[in-house]
Amino acid sequence: MTVIIAFTANVLVAIAKSVAAALTGSASMLAEAAHSWADAGNEVFLIVADKRSAKPKDERHPLGYGREAYVWSLIAAFGIFTAGAVVSVMHGVQQLSHPGPVESPSIAYIVLGAAFVLEGVSFTQATIQVRRRSRKLRVSPVRLVLSGSDTTLRAVFAEDSAALIGILLAASGIFLHQITGNAIWDAIGSIAIGVLLGVVALVLIDRNRKFLVGAESSPRVRAEVGQQLLAHSDIERVTYLHLEYVGPGRLFLVAEVDMVGNDDENDVAIELRRLERELESHEGIETAVLSLSVNDEESLTF
Repeated sequence: MTVIIAFTANVLVAIAKSVAAALTGSASMLAEAAHSWADAGNEVFLIVADKRSAKPKDERHPLGYGREAYVWSLIAAFGIFTAGAVVSVMHGVQQLSHPGPVESPSIAYIVLGAAFVLEGVSFTQATIQVRRRSRKLRVSPVRLVLSGSDTTLRAVFAEDSAALIGILLAASGIFLHQITGNAIWDAIGSIAIGVLLGVVALVLIDRNRKFLVGAESSPRVRAEVGQQLLAHSDIERVTYLHLEYVGPGRLFLVAEVDMVGNDDENDVAIELRRLERELESHEGIETAVLSLSVNDEESLTF
């Protein structure tokens, strides 16, 4: 729902900014139009990411399709960089060489004000979701956005934050141009918007890269899972535990455990399989693989 709200807001805002850019000739407004069109296009990738990553695992993908979210979010981040950051900086540099006046700045202010309201609605929705999720996971909102596994939520929050800051930069550039009569300020506003988008894009690219190559869970999650394993009546101790994200909120669990009792090999294999299916019934576990510990291996503590 958050992505759809963001997409709708970005399309409406992009149309309004494009019209205002054509009427005013403002470099900052054109940069903001490019910014909003890039965001609108990226929301499509994020919708695809949500749908494809939610597919259930099958024989060809035993770890599920969760990493699809990071692939499509990575494409969206590149879109912010190329369609938003590069275009804004290039146009700003061109305006520095050939500055022109901003016509009817009041039109720009009206459009930017309306855009701020629409972007603010989307940002508020994203903020509510971040806070709700952070309370559920017992982490700070900042940590959830920067290091959490939900790449779609991170992208929407980052794009909405950048959109609000970009509007303020555009308004500042036009205002300084208006009161000083120097068109350079409008061009600087465009460049500043491009730099802002570049920073946001690079952060999102790095986060998606991290989860694509394999990101382990936090120490807190590791401790919770370890404690749940040890609390099981059939598990005496745990000697190895690996937890890796294979999608937003989905973990691949590999553990070596020492089972209670001394059942024969076939019975132990059946019991391990049953425990794996039981673990996979939990919301956060996509796939679980258990094997037996060796006697001389040290027990893990959580």
